[in-house]
Amino acid sequence: MKKKIQDIISDLDYVSIIGDANLLVEELIFDSKKATPKSIFFAIKGTIHNGHDFVQNAYDNGCRAFVVESDMKLGEDCVCVMVKNSSKFLALASSVFYDAPSDNMNLIGVTGTNGKTTIATLLHDLFSSLGHFVGLLSTVENKIGKEVIPSTHTTPDSVAINMLLHKMVQEGCEYVFMEVSSHAIHQNRTLGLKFKGAVFTNISHDHLDYHKTFTEYLKVKTKLFNQLDREAFALTNVDDRNGNVVVQNTMANRYSYALKSPADFKVKIIENQLSGLLVNLNGKELSTRLIGRFNAYNLTAVYASAILMNQDELEVLCALSNLSSAEGRFDPYKGSNGVTAIIDYAHTPDALENVLDTILSFKKKGAKLYTVVGCGGNRDVDKRPKMASIAFSKSDYVFFTSDNPRSEDPQEIIDQMLSGIQGKEDSNVFEVLDRQQAIKMALSFASENDVVLIAGKGHEKYQEINGIRHHFDDKEIAKKYLKN
Repeated sequence: MKKKIQDIISDLDYVSIIGDANLLVEELIFDSKKATPKSIFFAIKGTIHNGHDFVQNAYDNGCRAFVVESDMKLGEDCVCVMVKNSSKFLALASSVFYDAPSDNMNLIGVTGTNGKTTIATLLHDLFSSLGHFVGLLSTVENKIGKEVIPSTHTTPDSVAINMLLHKMVQEGCEYVFMEVSSHAIHQNRTLGLKFKGAVFTNISHDHLDYHKTFTEYLKVKTKLFNQLDREAFALTNVDDRNGNVVVQNTMANRYSYALKSPADFKVKIIENQLSGLLVNLNGKELSTRLIGRFNAYNLTAVYASAILMNQDELEVLCALSNLSSAEGRFDPYKGSNGVTAIIDYAHTPDALENVLDTILSFKKKGAKLYTVVGCGGNRDVDKRPKMASIAFSKSDYVFFTSDNPRSEDPQEIIDQMLSGIQGKEDSNVFEVLDRQQAIKMALSFASENDVVLIAGKGHEKYQEINGIRHHFDDKEIAKKYLKN
């Protein structure tokens, strides 16, 4: 891509411009290390670093075009665009630079604490099976048709989003399903995107290390629905007490889904077994491979979204019956000794409780439930004792271990988790710092019909320790010890 600076910013709200606005640029960047003579550098004030401190670095790397929020001493050969908010301006400029790709597709956003990946992935797989060419932006992977592009964040940065969407338009994608994280909304990464619809799954304790309060966390989620236009749909889970709050100010057409409350799209669970769910969706019976009450909600959101996008109901129901969940989302594996290991991404108190309740609902009488769980480092500290308490109260045996400790001491993380069960019987509680050993122990203790839940990492293929990602795959390790 090549565009003149003037063509990128002409319709955007900027304060002033100094220099030759006819300068051609080929890339938008906000990392000074990636600056070149062909790029325009956006100085963004982040939570840790301020991009304005790195303008000179970008200049030294040959960059001569800059977007800043304050006066900078730059050479006469530079173009400098002054704006009120560089982060917002980057998102809007990215859309312009890549020819407003979201205007040329049906872009659906999925937000909430739990269920985003499953819903976005199921929508992608459903529409693919219905014969549409589709794209996916998710925690697990990004996809353009069958092409897989590795994912580094739940929601990419605004430049990467628009670059991917532009490629999707070029490839002919009709529908694109996108996980939208609270971090992405707060950091303006989705600004300027045109969503044809948005789904709210639920909201519970998560990311309070970043958002500080639950009220702020909820407020950020609401922003996605506030940017929808009158032609879009806003689909919300009204069994969640904040389900109506997030859509109260949207201009979009509102629709609801629920298991317990009156709703436009209603689900009723008929059977819930390890082999799958049998549900009733708006009067139509559906047998599916997905397991658990939480997946009944996910299925309903997918079904509702498809109907709201004018897909044939019978074809949708037939296709849904053949779909499997996203990788690392309640993945069961059975050993030759009759032990079942379940890999799940549950890393919030609510998600962990939902998964444990699902296992308890189908676990055979007398069978034991073993839970291997940890908490990530440099993340929300308050949820650690809560997750430990939930695991302890619903499991026969619990193994507290490392997740992604990042720069924290793994033992300190476990100690904080254990504070949630202080004073309680702990003879069935084990502290095993080495996650592989914790998984091995749990599987070696288990016998026929027992279930071992390995929670927290799901699809991840690494363990992050002191800034280094080491290969680590819960599924790979579970299969190894199940065989032995």
